[in-house]
Amino acid sequence: MTHVTKEFEPLYSTLGGDPDLATLVEMFVDEMPQRVKTMRDCFEAGDLDGLQRAAHQLKGAAGSYGFHEITHEAAALERAVREGRSQQDIAAAVESQAAICQRARAGIPPR
Repeated sequence: MTHVTKEFEPLYSTLGGDPDLATLVEMFVDEMPQRVKTMRDCFEAGDLDGLQRAAHQLKGAAGSYGFHEITHEAAALERAVREGRSQQDIAAAVESQAAICQRARAGIPPR
């Protein structure tokens, strides 16, 4: 049996098994690389307002689509920017957000 550490473990929506929402969850997951790119681009350009806005939007959307862990990370990133934390702290929050977003999967976990 292969053990996968939590940082690489696929992250599934709590709504992924709902036949009425599965397509929407899949679309949300498909958009994730662009959301991550937007956040990284904003940070690299020094656009902290844009970064805070992107994190805020992701926080709401992720919660709506059943990705509560992503919501938690997005809230932490939004807070880091809003509180004016150091560039190093914000960069770490962006990368933490990117890492959890990369784990998002559509569907239901395999048994």
